[in-house]
Amino acid sequence: MAPSVSEIATTTTEEISRGVSKLQLKSETEKQTSQEVPPSYPLYYPHFDVTEKFSPTEIFEFTDPGTRADPKKPHLLTESTSLRHLSPYLGTEVTGIQISNLSSEGLDELALLAAERKVLVFPDQDFKDLAPEKQIAIARHFGPIQIHPTSGNAKGYPEFHVVYRDANNNRFEEYRGANRANRTSWHSDVSYEKQTPGTTLFWILDQPEVGGDTLFSSQVEAYNRLSPEFKKRLEGLRAVHSAVPQAEASRQRGGPVRREPVETEHPLVRVHPATGEKALYINQGFTKYIVGFKDEESEYLLKFLFDHISKGADFHVRASYHPGTVVVWDNRVTVHSATNDFDKVARRHAVRLTPQAEVPIPATA
Repeated sequence: MAPSVSEIATTTTEEISRGVSKLQLKSETEKQTSQEVPPSYPLYYPHFDVTEKFSPTEIFEFTDPGTRADPKKPHLLTESTSLRHLSPYLGTEVTGIQISNLSSEGLDELALLAAERKVLVFPDQDFKDLAPEKQIAIARHFGPIQIHPTSGNAKGYPEFHVVYRDANNNRFEEYRGANRANRTSWHSDVSYEKQTPGTTLFWILDQPEVGGDTLFSSQVEAYNRLSPEFKKRLEGLRAVHSAVPQAEASRQRGGPVRREPVETEHPLVRVHPATGEKALYINQGFTKYIVGFKDEESEYLLKFLFDHISKGADFHVRASYHPGTVVVWDNRVTVHSATNDFDKVARRHAVRLTPQAEVPIPATA
């Protein structure tokens, strides 16, 4: 029997003897002694177990659900569904429908709409109150779920990537460093995987009254803004995406490394299988260098592209949340950044399920 969403996970003597990480013990102690209101959904309190190990990911066959979808989306865009676009290039708020009630055809259409609009915001969803098994089953419609090698997960459910910050816990600051004037960190989730994430689900459990939003940028529009000659130069290039810094940072603070870190080459420009759109596929979080370039050449070109993406405010959106909001985005054609701008005593608690998609399809001139 699966635990209920109201069940609080506690650290046992057996877990300690098995090697539950120092980070987990610290978090559990703080949770028990804190005078704050406890998390609304303690089942998803971040769990760290250094004994948890998984095999390297293997290549699998993949067909994007969006390629099966009816372009008119009759199972998703019904008479009760309303769309409000947040910008011309990406971002749409969708109301009048519950993701949990969608049929297989409706989920295919959801994947296609996410590819077309890049980011979808669904307020007032019941998704957070579903059983974990049901949440996982819906996400698996979009592909096998990536097991994060270092993040907190839900105890007994390694599929969940838990995002958590409160007065005593701020892993983002620990990982990125506290001595930063700018806390923005553009990335595409776990882009070091051989088969990178596609249609991704993220939902809010606890949210600050002000702040704690997410910035998204369209990698399709970032590519489209470049000159025809520059696009030709980028197509065919490959870059290395690395999991090593993330793994080493986790080891240094006593956290888990559930799989040994990988480094993978991906095309700088990829093609989405459902829409045929070309998109840049680089990000500051994980892209380290361009294959075949001298160090200075690679640094120069990547800096230009990173600046181009981060400064393109006219192809960004800021997604705002409240508990119950579900965001569905396509990791292949977007980058995003948390906004670490809310009061340090506030709690922000969210969960991500990250289905993997195809090996990136390189663009050709």
